[in-house]
Amino acid sequence: MSDNFLLDSGFWGWLYKLLTPVEWLMTQVMYWFHKLLTLIGMPAVGLSWVLSIIFLVVVVQACVFPLFYKQMKSMRGMQAIQPKMMKIQNKYKGKNDPASKEAMQREMMKLYKDNHANPAGSCLPMLIQGPVFMCMFYVLSAIPYIARRKRDPLGAFDVATANEFSATTFFGTKVSDTFTTAGASGKVVIAIFVFAMCACLWYMQWNTMRRNTAPASMNKQTERMQKMMLWIFPIMYVFSGVAMPFAVLVYWLANNICNLLRSFWQLREFPTPGSPAALDKEKRDHDNENRKRAREGRPSLEEEELIEAKKAAERKAVQGHQRQQPQRKNRKKK
Repeated sequence: MSDNFLLDSGFWGWLYKLLTPVEWLMTQVMYWFHKLLTLIGMPAVGLSWVLSIIFLVVVVQACVFPLFYKQMKSMRGMQAIQPKMMKIQNKYKGKNDPASKEAMQREMMKLYKDNHANPAGSCLPMLIQGPVFMCMFYVLSAIPYIARRKRDPLGAFDVATANEFSATTFFGTKVSDTFTTAGASGKVVIAIFVFAMCACLWYMQWNTMRRNTAPASMNKQTERMQKMMLWIFPIMYVFSGVAMPFAVLVYWLANNICNLLRSFWQLREFPTPGSPAALDKEKRDHDNENRKRAREGRPSLEEEELIEAKKAAERKAVQGHQRQQPQRKNRKKK
């Protein structure tokens, strides 16, 4: 291992300096959860640090979830106003003068405002998770240098704490090891973790394509793009995963598992209209409403529909098939 921590130099050094408050907060979360685990009897070196990493993932996911929920609401709002958006776009189609562009933009913004939709809302969780992962990568990469006194302490990690962390092993692999520095058994463990990370990401994307895509919105270009993303990102994981410390892989795998579970919740509660998941939700909501009505002693949706149809038929029979003619007012005789 080099004596110089490369992430502290050049452009990355400047960028990570800006993210210092987030890095400091991450070290505090890990440190105090580790302290809690040691107070209940777990050893200071070992699984307690691994669980601290996983706990940090849970904390980050809990902080991001409200934004993710808002993202889902925003996406559904955008899908609901899609026909109106297309109507506005068609209205100004072929008009490239500044006045027409400004008018179209003004109508679009009014449409977003009236329907509480935000076209940029779906990007916010991703924009937040990116720097969070970068900070986690930085913190876990810096700890071995802190332990060797080649870098200043960072947040809650002084030299003694960094040495405790660096001495931690998980499945026989040191958390500070990378694929190149680990032994034979460590390489196998790291390879398994990288494979599991790729499998989580691949299945999440594949299941979303299969369950959350409306057939009406599919075309050859969209299908080709989805298939490309299905394979490109997991392959990128392979090349980046082997270069990262094992502690980062633990964080990454735990994060991918949380994202996979969250995607299941998304498919259940916020499916794309017209998709197989949306059809399942409609059926599930229908059955839940009928069970609720049964508990309350009310007729089911089908029975209520039949009752309304019978009432309509009775009204039609009483009133007859002929339309009632309007009554003329009596005219005054001359």
